[in-house]
Amino acid sequence: MAKSKTIFVCQACGVTSPKWVGRCPSCGEWNSYVEEVEVTDKKGSSFSAGSNLLQRPQTLSEISTGKMNRFSSSNAEFDRVLGGGIVPGSMILLGGEPGIGKSTLALQVALAVEDKLVLYISGEESLEQIKLRSTRLVSKNENCLFLCETSLENILAQIENVKPELLVIDSIQTVSTEMIESSAGSVSQIRECTAGIMQRAKAMAIPVILIGHINKEGSIAGPKVLEHVVDTVLQFEGDRNYMYRILRASKNRFGSTSEMGIFEMRSDGLRQVSNPSELLINSEHQGLSGTSVAAAIEGVRPFLIEVQALVSSAAYGNPQRSATGFDLRRLNMLLAVLEKRAGFKLITKDVFLNIAGGIKVVDPATDLAVICSVLSSNFDIPININICFAGEVGLTGEVRSVSRVEQRIGEAAKLGFAEIYIPSANKGADLKKYDIKVTRVKNVSETLKSLFRGA
Repeated sequence: MAKSKTIFVCQACGVTSPKWVGRCPSCGEWNSYVEEVEVTDKKGSSFSAGSNLLQRPQTLSEISTGKMNRFSSSNAEFDRVLGGGIVPGSMILLGGEPGIGKSTLALQVALAVEDKLVLYISGEESLEQIKLRSTRLVSKNENCLFLCETSLENILAQIENVKPELLVIDSIQTVSTEMIESSAGSVSQIRECTAGIMQRAKAMAIPVILIGHINKEGSIAGPKVLEHVVDTVLQFEGDRNYMYRILRASKNRFGSTSEMGIFEMRSDGLRQVSNPSELLINSEHQGLSGTSVAAAIEGVRPFLIEVQALVSSAAYGNPQRSATGFDLRRLNMLLAVLEKRAGFKLITKDVFLNIAGGIKVVDPATDLAVICSVLSSNFDIPININICFAGEVGLTGEVRSVSRVEQRIGEAAKLGFAEIYIPSANKGADLKKYDIKVTRVKNVSETLKSLFRGA
């Protein structure tokens, strides 16, 4: 017989308590406990020696993967981040800030999948609203079915009836089950609904795309176990003041987590950016100081970015240090290297750094371009727009080797650059096949003497 009792659940981490507490002893959040009613069924919790004993353990050679072949979503950037396509039976969690384009990306994927029956379930929009949004995307798919539903039991029944080959749920925070007496979006509801959908999807080999909200800290809302049970966690990032959106994988059981997909938000939806270098570089800054081009790598994809710096005298005593799209602590380290190893006094100067295009860069190979941009602005001497840089700067002032240097050189040559500065430590690369001058440098001083002759 089912019994119910009142418990208190932390909405941040999912820890339960028999009474309300002001601060969660597990995660330290304040006022995060919410009262919920827990229903337990003793019959369902008892051990059953049924069908589990009928399954025989198998070796790897006996396991067949014929039903698990990937299929393309017809979206090259989306497939790139997933590792080559969608795996049947996989759970994909897509998170991002409100208004960043999560629903648009999921709808475009649903409408672009060819020769697959797609079921798109929305708990946030009506069918008429989805229709209006789809007309803006200028895309049609007669194999895509739409449904507005928030009940887990009804969703599972529709999955059994329709038998889709791809399921999209927007969003998991709006789905609720009658087994839990709490509001939709609570920790218990998200945990139970995700487990129910996953069990049905794994049994029927249906890939599922779950759209998830994020909290004020930027992480997926709900219990942390949600990110553990899914196969892939995708983060859709971007500044709403810019038109570029970046799709990254923070977890991927079927591929690499170092890949990145770039999209451009337009009036007709998200456009795939196959060559981001041409969009992130502005060729109209000829004759202006403080700009340089860095050859960066995200995953296995090379692209060139524009690094902008502004150095001016501190007007209010304390010099300011500001960085947009770049780690501020790393900028402070590079300024200290310039002062200690190269003899440039910037302690009384304001330094502002910006990565053009509104993207965030974590590749340490951009260090050399950052230093050159800072000194270019300090001397007010422009850098030739046909020169790009790739090198990591160490604390001793040496230019350390970088990975995939041939891909960086190839990307610079493809875009018409005449010269690229690379570390001397990168040896053994076949550079004769590239129509570009390669200048090898050992340290920061050697780079600056070659770049700013006579300054």
